Amino acid sequence: MIGAIIVIILPVFIVMGVGFAAAKTRLFPPPAVDGLMLFTQMVGVPCVLFSAIVDLDLGAAFNPALLFSFYSGAIASFAIGVLLMMRVFHRRPGESVAIAFGALFSNSLLLGLPIIGRAYGEGPLAPNYAIISIHAPVCYLVGITTMEMVRADGQSLIATTRAVARAMFRNALMIGLILGFVVNLGHIPYPEVIRGAVEMIADAALPVALVGLGGVLSRYRLRSSLGEAGTISALSLILHPLIALVLTHYVFGLPPDFVRAAVVTASMAPGVNAFLFASLYRRGEPEAASTVLLATILTVVTASAWIATLDTLLPQ
Repeated sequence: MIGAIIVIILPVFIVMGVGFAAAKTRLFPPPAVDGLMLFTQMVGVPCVLFSAIVDLDLGAAFNPALLFSFYSGAIASFAIGVLLMMRVFHRRPGESVAIAFGALFSNSLLLGLPIIGRAYGEGPLAPNYAIISIHAPVCYLVGITTMEMVRADGQSLIATTRAVARAMFRNALMIGLILGFVVNLGHIPYPEVIRGAVEMIADAALPVALVGLGGVLSRYRLRSSLGEAGTISALSLILHPLIALVLTHYVFGLPPDFVRAAVVTASMAPGVNAFLFASLYRRGEPEAASTVLLATILTVVTASAWIATLDTLLPQ
């Protein structure tokens, strides 16, 4: 079973490997990689999110138990990560929050969407988009607020609120989501000619994003802080999906597609946002970079194991 699942997942990582190798060999110089990621973040993935939300049955997808299950796991993993960084690794509070942010922010877009799509088809994608639609707001709200509360040079409540708002509404991904909600809820006409153009961009977005992500990961190295990176990777890849599974399946008894969406998305490695968050505060950057790289490598095995577990527990 694991072998068959790896065959499903491995193409995603092979595409990332193409980007990694192209960047390492300078076939794609750094500006080319930056260009791929700029297209992905500013145009491609916003079109993916807009296309998903504009036709989404919001009443069916936005299940409170689903969102509670996923984000309870994310926030619990983050809180435990902060405590472990402070108590076990003796890191300062601000560094602890920056490093532990990797346990909070799963790579739900660039890894989660293609892996779930290949493993299960379109079924779990509706609840998956529900999770993604509030992923950045929840994670940045929790991360920024916690950082400002614990760091010695923290901002006031008003300044913190402004920082959270800037992080949200200057983000092209959020703009794509908001526009999708506006068209969906407002029943605004969506001409076929525009739909066709947006869907063409969306179809190209995820493969380009995977190549670009591989190129970005080629810039990171596994440094001496493997203890911190390994700890956050374990919280992200094991604890978060475990909590999501227990809550969605055993506590709330949600439909199989909702369980799959929550658990597989929770089992994704921290995204590049984990490193960007650390860079924003200039704290824990080497550890955050190591975590992103290590966890992404481990996801090949851990995501396969979680999908195998779900296939055993849930009806096909």
